Formats: sequence, structure tokens, C-alpha cells
Amino acid sequence: MKNLPTLLFLTTLALFASLPALALDKPEIERQFQTWLQNDLWPDAKALGVSKRNFNSSFKGVRIKWDLPDLVPPGTEAKPSRPQAQAEFRSPASYFSENNIAPVVATGRKLAAKHKGLLARIEKKYGVPGRILLAIWGRESAFGRVSIPHSAFQVLGTKAFMSTRKELFRKEVLAGLRIVQKGYASPAAMKSSWAGAMGQPQFLPSSYLEYAVDFDGDGKRNIWSSVPDTLASIANYLNKFGWQKSRDWGFEAHIPAEISCALEGPDQMRKISDWASVGVSRISGKPFPAAELPRKGAILMPAGRSGPVFIATPNFYVIKQYNNSDLYGLFVGNVADRIQWANKPFIAKWQKVTGLTRGNVMVIQEKLVALGRDVGGADGLAGFKTRRSIGWWQEKNGRKPTCFPSEALVKLVK
Repeated sequence: MKNLPTLLFLTTLALFASLPALALDKPEIERQFQTWLQNDLWPDAKALGVSKRNFNSSFKGVRIKWDLPDLVPPGTEAKPSRPQAQAEFRSPASYFSENNIAPVVATGRKLAAKHKGLLARIEKKYGVPGRILLAIWGRESAFGRVSIPHSAFQVLGTKAFMSTRKELFRKEVLAGLRIVQKGYASPAAMKSSWAGAMGQPQFLPSSYLEYAVDFDGDGKRNIWSSVPDTLASIANYLNKFGWQKSRDWGFEAHIPAEISCALEGPDQMRKISDWASVGVSRISGKPFPAAELPRKGAILMPAGRSGPVFIATPNFYVIKQYNNSDLYGLFVGNVADRIQWANKPFIAKWQKVTGLTRGNVMVIQEKLVALGRDVGGADGLAGFKTRRSIGWWQEKNGRKPTCFPSEALVKLVK
């Protein structure tokens, strides 16, 4: 819910590298920003019940934050190039390296013991296991240890004034003003990331208003320094998005070659007993838990046939509501399991993917769309709809289905 794509960041770096040539009049743009605050943003804030005093205190001393990504100053136009200048679509192996995961697990296990009673109370109220909360907390803010230095109003105000997603950030800066108006937090306390996500759970202001809770009973929804409020807010978020109590997130699996990888996706869920009846099994050799057999699960192949595969429960897709990435969901699930049970990394290995850009993926997606396939949007990201559409094309054309983009497919798909 939080991090903007790496592609956008890299593209904008290229844009800003050329800013001197554009001869920007920064003092004039700063004046335009202040005029925009008073003449454009203030009327909307007033209509939402924000007082002039709170509006002015929130933006006191706030100037444009020029080093943010995704900015389009007045008089310029962002025209990101699509293909080869974009970042490589690399293997997920580095995402799951032990150098990344092991420290999170080690700290998570210590905090699980330290906060055992708190986590039990939160799980009783919201139904979300403590191990999941700790994994998200660790991923989002290193358990509150990462620096979150920016003023939310400077970041959100800048982006609402001059970014490629102005309407999104306008909504968020207005939500931030409502937080101040309701007395939940002072402008000075509202520290965010460069993307405007606040506090230890990394909530955008609209998510704060909807999901942040006061669990320590001090009358404040303090996601910046209160561990109880932070963990309970994460739990409330997952609960509101449909977390199913007493269910796991998923299981690393063996999926026989005769089962089409084009069957991937949460919209093609079946009872786990049905998957088991056609040869799907846990790669560990353990049986699926008896309680899970009558419940539904989905095939999940984040790297197609080139990496670990899973049977994912609906709870996996709830985790993705926090950050819409299969790899994020798997990171959280694996870390959570290892915090509680000290089990090992995924058994299957991630195979290396090289030489593939998001531009390449976009070309494949556009060709598949022309063939009538739903790829989930031609955005250069190989989500499950793109992966299974690739598998469909491969099967239709007599090729071994891999359900993953490749350089060869750029030319082959017609």
C-alpha cells in the first residue's frame, strides 16, 4: 500500500538529471505552490471541516521537496520511455536471500517472545496471528527501527501539486489534514516515507483514518511510536480485508506437469482436497492439514515453472491488500512461518531470469491482449493473469508451458 514502482523511481531520476537543461525557475514554482495551497487546496480542506488554523499549521514552513521521484514541475512534461531504458526484470532470488530474511526472522522471534501477551490479545480481537503481524512490521519498518524522516505534508503536498498522480496524492493530503483536525496527531508528528506512507505500519493517511486503532488505551492512534497501536492497526487492516481466522496463508507445493500452469489465480480456486486428488502435494512431504482440505486454495506460480510453486489460501490475497505483490506476500508468509516454527527457506530454488525488461513484458502483454486475453493491464509487470495467459498461448501453440515471460516470447507471440 505503500511503495511506488522501481520503474517510476528510475524513470524520474532520469528526468531530474535533465532538469538544469530545462532552466526551471524554482522560486517562481515555489510561489505557485503557495498560491495553489491557499487558492486550490484550502477550499477543499475547508469543505471537509478543516479549520484555517489547522490548515496553516500543517503547511507552516512547508516548501516543495524537489528530490522526490515522480515530479512533473509546471512547464515540463513527463514522458518516460517504455522499453530498454527501463529496469531489468530480474529473478526473485535476491528478494528471498537469507541475507534479507534471516535477520528479520531472528528479530521477529525475539519480539514474539517479548510481546507474547500483547500479540495474543490482538489475535483474540482481530483473528490475525501474531507471526503475520510481526512479519509485516519487520518488512515495513524493520520493527520500527528504520528512519521515517519526512514531513507527510511536505511529501504529500508536493506530490499533490506536481506529480503524475496528483489526484491520488490530493486525496491523501486532504486525509492528512483530517487527521490533524480530528486531533489524532499533530503535523509535526506525522512523519512519512518519501512516498507519503506514515509510521511503523506505513499507512497512507486515508488508511490511517480507516484502519489505525488505539490499542494501548491512551486516546491516540499512535502508529509512530506505540507498539500496541502499530500491531493492532495492522491486524485491523487485515481483518477488514477479510482475514479468515484459523487458516494458514498457503503451502509450498509440488504441482505435476500435467496440471496446467494456466490454472493459476485466485479466481480459479478449488477445494484443496480437489487439488490433492489430482496429484498436488506439499513439497515437504507432509499432508495438507485436515482442516484445510474442504476449504479453497489457488495455484500460485510467481515465477511460472521457474521457481517455487504454492497452493495459496484466501489469506495470501489479504496480505497482498497490504502490498499488491506476490513476492511481498510470500516474503511475509515465509518470515511469519519461520518466526513461529523456525522452519527453513522455500525448498524449490528460484531460477535466474536475465535480459528481460518491463518493456519486453509490456510488448508480450499487448500481443496477448490483441488475442483477446485478460493480462491484468499492459503494465510490464508479470502478474498471475499475464503468467497464465502466456501459458495459454504456449499450450495453444504446442510449446512447453512455462507461464513466464522471456526474450524469445517477445518475437514469438503473434
